[in-house]
Amino acid sequence: MRTNTIVLSKLIVFVFFIMFLSASMTTLAFDLTPREELGKNLFFDNISSPDWVSCATCHSPDVGWTGPNPGINKKGGVYRGAVPTRFGNRKPPSAAYASLSPVFYYDSDEKLFIGGNFWDGRATGEVLGNPAADQALGPFLNPVEQNNSSKLAVCIQVSFSNYADLFEDVWGPGSLDCSPTGVDVMYDQIGLSIAAYEASSEVNQFSSKYDAFLLGVAELSVEEAWGLELFEGKAMCSSCHPTGVNSALTDFTYDNLGVPRNPDNPFYDMDEELLDDGSPINPAGRDWIDPGLGGFLETMPEWQAMAVENMGKQKVPTLRNVGKRLGNGFPKAYAHNGYFKNLKSIVHFYNTRDVKDTCLNPFTTEKDALQLDCWPEPEVAVNVNTDELGDLGLTDAEEDAVVAFLNTLSDGFKVKKKVK
Repeated sequence: MRTNTIVLSKLIVFVFFIMFLSASMTTLAFDLTPREELGKNLFFDNISSPDWVSCATCHSPDVGWTGPNPGINKKGGVYRGAVPTRFGNRKPPSAAYASLSPVFYYDSDEKLFIGGNFWDGRATGEVLGNPAADQALGPFLNPVEQNNSSKLAVCIQVSFSNYADLFEDVWGPGSLDCSPTGVDVMYDQIGLSIAAYEASSEVNQFSSKYDAFLLGVAELSVEEAWGLELFEGKAMCSSCHPTGVNSALTDFTYDNLGVPRNPDNPFYDMDEELLDDGSPINPAGRDWIDPGLGGFLETMPEWQAMAVENMGKQKVPTLRNVGKRLGNGFPKAYAHNGYFKNLKSIVHFYNTRDVKDTCLNPFTTEKDALQLDCWPEPEVAVNVNTDELGDLGLTDAEEDAVVAFLNTLSDGFKVKKKVK
């Protein structure tokens, strides 16, 4: 009898938990269009081999559309793929507001690459006219992510899904075409559908306390307002993360911040993990260095000449939802490799990178670096931005104020009604 009572109690708690999650996702969301609804189904479906990994596995709405696993966030920050022993090399960026990124291009006046998706920009948007759509299709066939064997394998799973009818409603009769002549078109439609969902008001809510403040329906605390002033001034954050109404809080450019290597990055051990063809995932092992944008440019004949001057640069991420997490104790990983474990430490790095001694061990963890009062050398020592960070002269209180402002950028803020 006691066992049945416990099981029933757990079931009730589980049901209420599911109801809470559903309510939290729909409270602020507008009705989705059929294409957005299709994209949502695809986003949350385990289209992988084995079939336990979805887009949402690494891009959870509960933590700002990025990695939701606290154990992983505390260490390497890089998520395992459908084959659990396989890891990629970078932490998942936020899927929210990524749809606002323009098609990848070179600004000859600013001498900067702008747009695209992924940390290195390789989802340029040139294939489908939309970087978010190009990006959505990448993980499906990546052996260290969703590990599907082919476009055909993906299309077959979609054609047998419980939303297959919706696919044909959106893309027309006969669009569920996994034949040799139809599979490419259907695969592209999958990417475009996911991009439509990522562009929806459910994902890009613009519903933070900061947004409410800009609309005049909420007030920032004294510390938050001070943090905003610093963000736009002394801390120089807005140079790359422009503020304002409906701003994505990124300029979609690329930068080498001088971030150290993350010694816990599981990709360093991928020289011992083999792909199906017998080749190691990361032949370089611990000698591997992330080339970022420069590595992608090396693969593009039209931009190869600019690869060296862009080595080590990574996409400037949106700061929306940067502090969103499951409770105050929930760890999040920051920077492309997850080196930093909280907002305070990455703000402190921006502030002090160039005024502290260099740690003797280039693989020093963030925790040890803070205790030793040093920062390890940059993973990529060239092209480091020394104009907008490194020696900002912020006090400890000013760092805290910037963090306080960053925590106003999480979507889902509820405006308090004034009591008459």
